Amino acid sequence: MFAEYIRDIFSYAEPTGAGRQGSDILSTPGIHWELKARTGFNPIAALKQIEADSSDALGVAVLRCNGQGEANIGEWVACLRVDTLKRLLVEAGYGPEDSTG
Repeated sequence: MFAEYIRDIFSYAEPTGAGRQGSDILSTPGIHWELKARTGFNPIAALKQIEADSSDALGVAVLRCNGQGEANIGEWVACLRVDTLKRLLVEAGYGPEDSTG
Protein backbone atom coordinates (compact mmCIF):
# COMPACT_ATOMS: atom_id res chain seq x y z
CA MET A 1 0.00 0.00 0.00
CA PHE A 2 2.73 2.55 0.94
CA ALA A 3 4.99 1.41 -1.90
CA GLU A 4 2.15 2.07 -4.33
CA TYR A 5 1.61 5.50 -2.83
CA ILE A 6 5.20 6.62 -3.51
CA ARG A 7 5.47 5.14 -7.02
CA ASP A 8 4.84 8.54 -8.54
CA ILE A 9 8.34 9.37 -7.23
CA PHE A 10 9.94 5.89 -7.19
CA SER A 11 8.50 3.93 -10.11
CA TYR A 12 9.87 0.58 -8.94
CA ALA A 13 9.09 0.84 -5.20
CA GLU A 14 8.20 -2.55 -3.75
CA PRO A 15 7.35 -3.72 -0.22
CA THR A 16 9.74 -6.25 1.30
CA GLY A 17 7.26 -8.14 3.44
CA ALA A 18 7.20 -8.59 7.20
CA GLY A 19 10.23 -9.77 9.12
CA ARG A 20 12.89 -9.01 6.54
CA GLN A 21 16.12 -7.15 7.50
CA GLY A 22 16.74 -3.76 5.99
CA SER A 23 14.43 -1.21 4.44
CA ASP A 24 10.72 -2.04 4.31
CA ILE A 25 10.47 -0.57 0.80
CA LEU A 26 12.89 -1.56 -1.97
CA SER A 27 13.99 0.31 -5.11
CA THR A 28 14.10 3.77 -3.52
CA PRO A 29 17.82 4.58 -3.89
CA GLY A 30 19.31 6.41 -0.93
CA ILE A 31 16.24 6.10 1.30
CA HIS A 32 15.71 3.58 4.09
CA TRP A 33 12.04 3.17 5.06
CA GLU A 34 10.74 1.69 8.30
CA LEU A 35 6.96 1.24 8.27
CA LYS A 36 5.27 0.91 11.64
CA ALA A 37 1.62 0.25 12.43
CA ARG A 38 1.09 0.02 16.14
CA THR A 39 -0.13 1.86 19.17
CA GLY A 40 3.17 1.72 21.08
CA PHE A 41 5.33 3.35 18.38
CA ASN A 42 8.84 4.17 19.62
CA PRO A 43 10.36 6.72 17.21
CA ILE A 44 13.84 6.54 18.74
CA ALA A 45 13.93 2.75 18.32
CA ALA A 46 12.72 3.01 14.72
CA LEU A 47 15.38 5.59 13.82
CA LYS A 48 18.10 3.55 15.56
CA GLN A 49 16.97 0.51 13.56
CA ILE A 50 17.41 2.52 10.37
CA GLU A 51 20.88 3.69 11.42
CA ALA A 52 21.92 0.13 12.29
CA ASP A 53 20.72 -1.20 8.92
CA SER A 54 21.93 1.62 6.67
CA SER A 55 24.10 4.52 7.80
CA ASP A 56 24.35 6.32 4.45
CA ALA A 57 20.67 6.38 3.44
CA LEU A 58 18.06 8.99 4.26
CA GLY A 59 16.18 7.41 7.17
CA VAL A 60 12.41 7.79 7.38
CA ALA A 61 10.12 6.01 9.83
CA VAL A 62 6.51 6.00 8.63
CA LEU A 63 3.72 5.44 11.15
CA ARG A 64 0.20 4.32 10.33
CA CYS A 65 -1.81 5.32 13.37
CA ASN A 66 -4.86 3.47 14.67
CA GLY A 67 -7.86 4.08 12.43
CA GLN A 68 -5.76 5.00 9.41
CA GLY A 69 -5.69 3.00 6.22
CA GLU A 70 -5.18 3.23 2.50
CA ALA A 71 -7.90 5.88 2.09
CA ASN A 72 -5.91 8.46 4.08
CA ILE A 73 -2.30 7.36 3.49
CA GLY A 74 -1.24 10.96 2.82
CA GLU A 75 -2.08 11.74 6.45
CA TRP A 76 0.24 9.09 7.92
CA VAL A 77 3.13 10.41 10.00
CA ALA A 78 6.75 10.46 8.81
CA CYS A 79 9.56 10.78 11.37
CA LEU A 80 13.14 11.67 10.67
CA ARG A 81 16.03 13.10 12.64
CA VAL A 82 16.11 16.88 12.96
CA ASP A 83 19.62 17.06 11.48
CA THR A 84 18.28 15.17 8.45
CA LEU A 85 15.33 17.56 8.14
CA LYS A 86 17.67 20.54 8.36
CA ARG A 87 19.89 19.11 5.60
CA LEU A 88 16.83 18.52 3.38
CA LEU A 89 15.59 22.07 3.95
CA VAL A 90 19.00 23.54 3.04
CA GLU A 91 19.18 21.35 -0.07
CA ALA A 92 15.66 22.51 -1.02
CA GLY A 93 16.83 26.12 -0.95
CA TYR A 94 15.75 27.22 2.52
CA GLY A 95 18.29 29.13 4.55
CA PRO A 96 19.52 32.61 5.35
CA GLU A 97 18.38 35.25 2.90
CA ASP A 98 21.04 36.96 0.86
CA SER A 99 22.32 39.77 3.08
CA THR A 100 23.51 41.86 0.12
CA GLY A 101 20.08 42.48 -1.27
